[in-house]
Amino acid sequence: MIEINNMSFSFEQEVLRNINIKFESGKFYTILGPNGSGKTTLLRLLAKSLHSDKGKIIINEKELTQIKPRMLAKEMAVVLQSTEIEFDFSVQDIVLMGRMPHISRFSSESEKDMEIAMKAMKATNTWELRDKSINTLSGGERQRVVVARAIAQETGIILLDEPISHLDIHHQIEIMDQLKQLNLNKKITIIAVLHDLNIAAAYCDHMILMYDCGVYKEGIPEEVLTKDILKQVYGLEVYITKNPRTAKTFIMLF
Repeated sequence: MIEINNMSFSFEQEVLRNINIKFESGKFYTILGPNGSGKTTLLRLLAKSLHSDKGKIIINEKELTQIKPRMLAKEMAVVLQSTEIEFDFSVQDIVLMGRMPHISRFSSESEKDMEIAMKAMKATNTWELRDKSINTLSGGERQRVVVARAIAQETGIILLDEPISHLDIHHQIEIMDQLKQLNLNKKITIIAVLHDLNIAAAYCDHMILMYDCGVYKEGIPEEVLTKDILKQVYGLEVYITKNPRTAKTFIMLF
């Protein structure tokens, strides 16, 4: 579904170097790594909000630079770190913006669009906030609203940059559960930048660990989250076991 071929990117200094990754359709991916390792830059390149110095990105057999914004919005929804919104829209208006790629020019939202937006808000526990101004909400509430907008967009790919960073543990699990259900039930490809290694291990099929401007290791959690790798990348001494309920990899600090 998505291929990154020999991609590099620099600001004033090198950020990404010769990145080669293939994302398969219908899998749940997490991108991990310490601060400054290029995780957000990689996601922004996939979202076409940055342009690479060299290399290319292919999405569904089309080069990203050749895909027009409206068509890309039908393929991919994006949730970035910043949830600040300049204008004073209601929560419902924000979520309905996810329907815009599917609405013809000069038309308004249909009953179907309203129903899709309602389901997205209920799935993220933002339905009760629907009439409130987005700028009156807490950071965590805004985070859930922009995730609801991405869900309402009904794309085959969702990119998320730290989607649970402003949420309490209850809402973190709620959002991750909802993303996993979309992944399993609708075969939506999820690509999420996360910091919490245990949450990443609990939900993803495939991990991409960034370090020193490149991909240090990728694979299933058991292959990526090892003592030696975490010592090298994060400088941490850890104890690795299995979650007794799910049998997923679980990391504890010494």
